[in-house]
Amino acid sequence: MNPYVSLADLPLRPELKGTQPYGAPQIDVPVRLNTNENPYPPSEAVITDLQKAFAQIAADINRYPDREAIELRTALADYLNQQLPSTSPSGLIAENTWAANGSNEVMTHLCQAFAGPDRKVLTFTPTYSMYPEYVRNTHSSYVRVARGADYRIDLKSALTAIAEHDPHVVLIATPNNPTGTTTDLDTIRAIAAATDKIVVIDEAYQEFSRHPELTALSLLPEFANLVVVRTMSKAFAFAGGRVGYLAANPAIVDACRIVRLPYHLSTQTQRFAMVGLAHAGEMLSNVAKLRAVRDDMLTRLPQLGVEVIDSDANFCLFGRFDDRHDVWEQLVQNGVLVRETGPDGWLRVSAGTPAECEAFFSALARVLGR
Repeated sequence: MNPYVSLADLPLRPELKGTQPYGAPQIDVPVRLNTNENPYPPSEAVITDLQKAFAQIAADINRYPDREAIELRTALADYLNQQLPSTSPSGLIAENTWAANGSNEVMTHLCQAFAGPDRKVLTFTPTYSMYPEYVRNTHSSYVRVARGADYRIDLKSALTAIAEHDPHVVLIATPNNPTGTTTDLDTIRAIAAATDKIVVIDEAYQEFSRHPELTALSLLPEFANLVVVRTMSKAFAFAGGRVGYLAANPAIVDACRIVRLPYHLSTQTQRFAMVGLAHAGEMLSNVAKLRAVRDDMLTRLPQLGVEVIDSDANFCLFGRFDDRHDVWEQLVQNGVLVRETGPDGWLRVSAGTPAECEAFFSALARVLGR
């Protein structure tokens, strides 16, 4: 075979022709505020425990991992139980949870199990840019329902669309990426009650919310079709660990077990995640700092003459620019990387350390003043 053929020369599936791999630009600049990571590295105590965990598993690395990740799923259930309101009727156990390589794989498992050919996945746009890829990769149909002018879900429009399209999966990101807007529990309850199909609530940024206790986890006892997806990549400062998870009815977990690849979660990933959960208080200790940075951005960005969408996540969407790519490029030239995503004319900036954010504000002021 000619090793110099191009992608266009390969017998790709038709829907993949002309597409590009997903991913944020990885550019070596002093300030990277484009991927919503927690900017604070682990402490020496956490690093030491990670090293100990690796030493303990190294002798058995020739063996497959626990394919059910029972110990990790139990620890995740314990963590989520701490997030539930005290009035919640019952707690979660390992059978209510599922874990995978990031929430991306969790979402893929859900689409593999419940979407597919001749089935529809409905979501509310603008929203997370990976959703259409989950749908495409599982040969599903993608139904978009526009959010309101404030980028929140209009319940009447949502219920009308669900009745019209009868989707097998409904995806709701709250706080929504890239807008940072939340969906209240009454809206989620009404949507879950409007269908007997699967309703997925993507709470990847819930810990950054002003009211993290207002979580869809509290609705799980009411709805057997409800799924809450979380990640350790953001608030837990564990992006390199690649652990996402869900909480749901055990039958939904069993459906994910059917479609998962064998031994999909490595021994290292499971044990490292256990270390992170054992240090949950410490790992989450910087969340309050990042909330404060986010709130500072919401105040200072308008002072620089740009619009900003009120956010409950660890990022802000700001604009509007006639040529957002030009602004993005100028920021890169000033040593700051943000994300060119979301509606036309807008850019997204992650909450970083105070020093990183000061560098961002200074760079943006220079770009806007040129």
